[in-house]
Amino acid sequence: MSDPARSLALLWRTKEPVSREGRSDLSVDRIAQAAIRIADTEGIGALTMRRVSEALGVGTMSPYTYVPGKAELLDVMMDTVYGEIARPDDVEGGWRTRLELIARENWALYRRHPWLTYVETSRPVLGPNLLAKYDYELRALAGVGLSGVEMDSVLTLVLGHVKSAARAAADVAELERGSGMTDSQWWQAHAPWLAKFAESDSFPTANQVGTAAGEEHGAAYDPAHAFEFGLRRLFDGIAVLVEERSAQAEPGA
Repeated sequence: MSDPARSLALLWRTKEPVSREGRSDLSVDRIAQAAIRIADTEGIGALTMRRVSEALGVGTMSPYTYVPGKAELLDVMMDTVYGEIARPDDVEGGWRTRLELIARENWALYRRHPWLTYVETSRPVLGPNLLAKYDYELRALAGVGLSGVEMDSVLTLVLGHVKSAARAAADVAELERGSGMTDSQWWQAHAPWLAKFAESDSFPTANQVGTAAGEEHGAAYDPAHAFEFGLRRLFDGIAVLVEERSAQAEPGA
């Protein structure tokens, strides 16, 4: 667990450390970028302070002058990638168009940095990029009649769905790397056996639906389909809430 005071000082760069060795080529930003590259290409399990030192070509202890430890480094990494989210203000359309853009931007972020789905927690990293991201995303729902708590809840619901689908996609990719077999190859190998065992009258619904889903996805599960399907259904439900609040706001309601 990161130390709140040290983590916030790093996130907001209130005081940039100076190397005792007199190095001018190291910085919190450079260390964070090296760590992000490692996590992106080798997985979060490969990330250690020693591995970051090797990637930077510096002594094992050098990064500690700038970042106290791995927990604080993860905080900086997360806030750094949050800064990649596009925040256009000229999005045409209503709340649904704006919120869909936000969902897709977050989906793309998780797909670029799969490790993010494993390190985020319910206790957010209160850095400048996270707060800017949160402020922008809330504005997509401004003026539609929702209370502040409802705006936060809607955003949490949508981003939770995005993260869940992205985590499933990351798990699929990790399983494929570990097994050397794609989901499609796994399904092709197991589908005949599933059909054989499910032919019994004991599992008629599972046989019918499972076969249809497998043929559609070419696998037992498709994270991208789950993301798209869930997003549509979530937005339909949010639209009902927005319509209810709009009706309550009308004179005489």
